[in-house]
Amino acid sequence: MRKVSVKAADGILVEYGDTKLLLDPIRSSGDGLVFVSHAHQDHLLESGGQRVLTSRETAALAAARGRVIRNLVSEVDGFKMMNSGHIFGSRSLLINDEIYYTGDFSLRSRAFLKGGETPRCKVLIIETTYGREDFTFPPIEEVVDRTHKIISEQFSSGRPVILMGYPLGKAQILTSIFSVWKPFFQHGAVAKINSTCSSLGLDLGGDHLTYQEAQERGLLEKKPWVLITPMYSGRSTFISNLKKKYGAVTIAFSGWAVEPSFKYAMGVDYAIPLSDHCDFNELKEVVKRCCPEVVYTFHGFAAEFAEHLRREGFDAKPLTSMQETLGAYADE
Repeated sequence: MRKVSVKAADGILVEYGDTKLLLDPIRSSGDGLVFVSHAHQDHLLESGGQRVLTSRETAALAAARGRVIRNLVSEVDGFKMMNSGHIFGSRSLLINDEIYYTGDFSLRSRAFLKGGETPRCKVLIIETTYGREDFTFPPIEEVVDRTHKIISEQFSSGRPVILMGYPLGKAQILTSIFSVWKPFFQHGAVAKINSTCSSLGLDLGGDHLTYQEAQERGLLEKKPWVLITPMYSGRSTFISNLKKKYGAVTIAFSGWAVEPSFKYAMGVDYAIPLSDHCDFNELKEVVKRCCPEVVYTFHGFAAEFAEHLRREGFDAKPLTSMQETLGAYADE
């Protein structure tokens, strides 16, 4: 294998032989290739990029969010985009069958999303948001069954239910699974993303009225109902008013919900661990399947996970300047 250099920059800079590649930068001033893994704001290119490799879905979602990706290329010799299982349109990147960058990654299948792919490689660059042993998520079937039960109990009492998750990613999963409950309304921010996803071929169970449309038609008075919104604090004016006026019950979905403090920090009635990332055991499984010679960890508990891998005999190094904090609940 040619000499490889991996370091945290604006994004992650990979130098591989004569190839220079920037992974998920916010700005790019060079003439090398840029890879954008998905359309969350913290991964979208703001400026620069002579050649930008990303999926068709990510480019469309970026444009819908006000970030037009220019100089777009869909294929580059030696570079293979693969499913990362994170959100709709997200991709990981395999470089010359030797270097694998996961981007934000989930191994488990959820609704319409299949779990991310895990090719064998020599160098693995892996996202480790939940790279600590106490982050273990329940099976998706358990999450779905519990949520259906909560909604059923609240509907029996005539109480509306508010489902909260990140507008791009979690909201599509929640819409796909729980829009069987009627009436089902969506916050305007969620509707905008859902509409873009639907235009790209994703089946989200048909058209759903927005919160504003339901309000204008007086449908919120006809309880119960389900409303899907971005991740708000339960103490926010918007949510507080819905609880006071309609007696609505709130359910927040996040991987951070495994921590008891999350429910109270967010001020919600229920907090359910549903994540678009791997938990600790799934991260270990990714490494096992990829069987790399060298592992670079980034985001979240990168140092802790790298230390665990070293105890398991791997050559693992954290890209520590890319750490995130537990405060990023809404972006999970």
